[in-house]
Amino acid sequence: MSRFSRRREIVIALSSAPLLAAGAVRAQAPSAPEAGVDYTVLPNPQPTDSPAKVEVLDFFWYGCPHCYAFLPELEAWRKKLPADVDFRHVAVDFGDPGREAHTKIYYSLQVLGRVDDMHVKVFDAFHLKHLRLNDRDAIADFMAANGIARDKWLSTFDSFSVAGLVKRARITSQNYTIDGTPTIAIDGRYLTSPSIEHTHTFAGTLGAMSFLVDHARQEHAHRKS
Repeated sequence: MSRFSRRREIVIALSSAPLLAAGAVRAQAPSAPEAGVDYTVLPNPQPTDSPAKVEVLDFFWYGCPHCYAFLPELEAWRKKLPADVDFRHVAVDFGDPGREAHTKIYYSLQVLGRVDDMHVKVFDAFHLKHLRLNDRDAIADFMAANGIARDKWLSTFDSFSVAGLVKRARITSQNYTIDGTPTIAIDGRYLTSPSIEHTHTFAGTLGAMSFLVDHARQEHAHRKS
């Protein structure tokens, strides 16, 4: 059994998440996703960091069981994106001091260039190994065990650079009116998630995401022509 398969079983058992129920999938042939049904249109479009590309933002929290269960499918989807699509994670803590350490973990990893190899490991540590990772020293010990020098980690974790990135992430989450995780934003204009998409399944959400990315790519191409 793969690690991702094991992860899925554990999260489903712990969270009993109704949005994962296979019975929610409709039997008929799928139709094109609809605004107000499978995704929402932001009343105030947001600027993107890469205007020449379609931007996809993954709003997540390391302690979120639904984010963890969604992770294998999301990562597989991300790896198939074309070169003109820019995918980024945005850590969400809703200004909660109890979750701030997780936001700082992500942006410390970003500063150190270790997101690619550590992002899944942090999720695993919380949900499989039951490490809360909300204590500064415990986090440093975990990172040291994964090849990041303790002193280097602590200096980054406590840095002004990371504090600035945390502040920016909170502003971004507020501007996008994020009220739950996981939530996916497409090109500064659309939001979808398993709680928004009408089947409340990961497959349905990925379908809506692909539809919105294709739609945004067509709009970009039209503007260039």
